[in-house]
Amino acid sequence: MKNITLLISFFLSLPILAQNTSYWQQHVDYTMNIDMNVENYQYDGTQQLVYTNNSPDTLDVVFYHLFYNAFQPGSEMDIRLQNIVDPDGRMVNNLGTKEAPIYESRIAKLQADEIGFIKVNSLQQDGNDVTHQTIGTILKVTLNKPILPGEKTVLNMSFKGQVPVQIRRSGRNNEEGIALSMTQWYPKLAEYDFEGWHANQYIAREFHGVWGNFDVKITIDKKYTIGGTGYLQNPDEIGHGYETEKAGQTTKKVKKQKGKKLTWHFIAPKVHDFTWAADPDYVHDKLEAENGVVLHFFYKNKSEIKENWKKLQPKTAELLSFYNKHIGQYPYQQYSVIQGGDGGMEYAMCTLINGEGNFGSLVGVTAHEFAHTWFQFLLATNESKHEWMDEGFTTYISNLAMNQILNQNKVNPNKKSYHGYTYLANSGVEEPQTTYADRYQFNFAYGTSAYSKGAVFLSQLGYIIGKSNVEKTLKKYFEDFKFKHPTPNDIKRTAEKVSGIQLDWYLNEWTQTTNTIDYAVDSVNTKQITLKRIGKMPMPIDLNITYIDGSNESFYIPLRMMLGTKPTTATLINDWSWTNPNYTFTTKKVIQSVQIDPLEIMADVDRSNNTYDIEK
Repeated sequence: MKNITLLISFFLSLPILAQNTSYWQQHVDYTMNIDMNVENYQYDGTQQLVYTNNSPDTLDVVFYHLFYNAFQPGSEMDIRLQNIVDPDGRMVNNLGTKEAPIYESRIAKLQADEIGFIKVNSLQQDGNDVTHQTIGTILKVTLNKPILPGEKTVLNMSFKGQVPVQIRRSGRNNEEGIALSMTQWYPKLAEYDFEGWHANQYIAREFHGVWGNFDVKITIDKKYTIGGTGYLQNPDEIGHGYETEKAGQTTKKVKKQKGKKLTWHFIAPKVHDFTWAADPDYVHDKLEAENGVVLHFFYKNKSEIKENWKKLQPKTAELLSFYNKHIGQYPYQQYSVIQGGDGGMEYAMCTLINGEGNFGSLVGVTAHEFAHTWFQFLLATNESKHEWMDEGFTTYISNLAMNQILNQNKVNPNKKSYHGYTYLANSGVEEPQTTYADRYQFNFAYGTSAYSKGAVFLSQLGYIIGKSNVEKTLKKYFEDFKFKHPTPNDIKRTAEKVSGIQLDWYLNEWTQTTNTIDYAVDSVNTKQITLKRIGKMPMPIDLNITYIDGSNESFYIPLRMMLGTKPTTATLINDWSWTNPNYTFTTKKVIQSVQIDPLEIMADVDRSNNTYDIEK
């Protein structure tokens, strides 16, 4: 009887144990074989996916992304373009004027041989046909056998795809003549985490994927050179600049495959996406950088861009060193900078960028996209929900990197981000950063919130906890959350642990509301100062005072909610509670002038009231 009672107690405790399970994430292993037809831009593929359910939940359904289905007339992406006030200029034609635009969706005009699609021909679970339904850019699969916690299942699929005319990020024959930019090109399993399934329709924005391993074989016309994710397994059969894995190594003899096509075999461990680009005119350069990492460069064989791409290569090596030092070590053995796509976009072990701009813009876009390797790819936040974490943090650190490697000597390398945020905050169209990336009313509001306001989050965090603590926070954040899916709470908690300062108020006010910061010097009377908080968002205050005798003194007023202070050499005075809009204190000397936040690191939306100068 005693044993039965113990067993009952054990089983009753299982739900409680499951609820207290520590961090987990799903795992995938992809094996794919692709046959690309460069004449009609269609490809046939097979995919074996081994899915490991590390969650505490039993799964009776899974979802795939079929991104290319967005590039069809009538898709949700197309309809969104026709209804948003300020659509992405790359995705529309302007039939009007700059002053009075009339936008026409480019997707709406695609013909049958120009659209994109991924059609699933067959799908089996553990050898048995399984029910599946294509719903726009999502494939819903009703499993024959639920996947229990800790179990695996094998999904085998055959599919057919067509590469769309280049509209956004992915496609064929872009404006710079790149034949194939193959991003979001395969049936990609949606992520399942503590919030559930992230099976969002593809409207235009960013991505979220399951960590895993990829084994991919791509068969294509032998004239084409491929660059992208993963390590090439058969360089001696391919050539195309892959004969040596490191610059300076003895070139291997290439054994050419027979026929009109070559099969490229790539292995990519521990990534959450797989991307490639191909063109018959690619130049392929390599440079060995810090820690033996081989940097690959793929660009069109055009004399007018060659010099800039050659100059870019050592700068990319400098960027690698900067990010290794200021965030954490790059964990892969190679990285590729590839001309392709539109603008710039980050992917696993590579980026696709436009390649015909001036040298400064070429370095700038590379700096930004390379930084995304840390803030998005290795720290894989859900970009659909927390776009400000990857775009903003990337903007912040790449601005610092550009300031150093191009010797820009800016006092505040992120000043432009402050200007962008201030404009947004005063525009009347700002929405909270908790808004889903696709759901912003204006593209302008999305872009400025993600990039500018996101960058200011980190820069201003330095104002709150100290610059040195922000540097420590980024390194600890990377070390603790690389190869995971961190959330906003994770960066907040990391900063709290590093600094000893409470920051829940900061995360809430800055990202979950549109409250603004506005402080003013309300009055000065000989030796007494009264400051006023006008904006809803409270902050600690750095204050500089010049006395009538010409001397200066800096003061630091902590925000009471912080329950701590940053490292500072300023004179520490009483804290300021958010409930009180006013703050008064007395100095020992007669005051000449007062300035709030002299370094302009606090994102005050109206600096006109930040200073007070008594006329002599």
